[in-house]
Amino acid sequence: MSLSVALGSPVWAATQTVTLFVPGMTCAACPITVKKALTRIDGVESVTVSLEEREAVVRFDDLRTNIEQLTEATANAGYPSNVKH
Repeated sequence: MSLSVALGSPVWAATQTVTLFVPGMTCAACPITVKKALTRIDGVESVTVSLEEREAVVRFDDLRTNIEQLTEATANAGYPSNVKH
């Protein structure tokens, strides 16, 4: 029996990476605010924010959070975002 089965976690759980486009970032403080908003979410493993690209690359556990919660967090911080394709 695998450890994940023994602990009751689905075997298909995985870390996901998404790039969010955050067009409202215009100053040096903006990425700090966006990063803080995203790292507060349970399940977020890492966040890298680029002011120049106006994007945030987020690694997260898809059992504990989802893209909707990530975009909601940036919007609540004053920086609406959407998935960059």
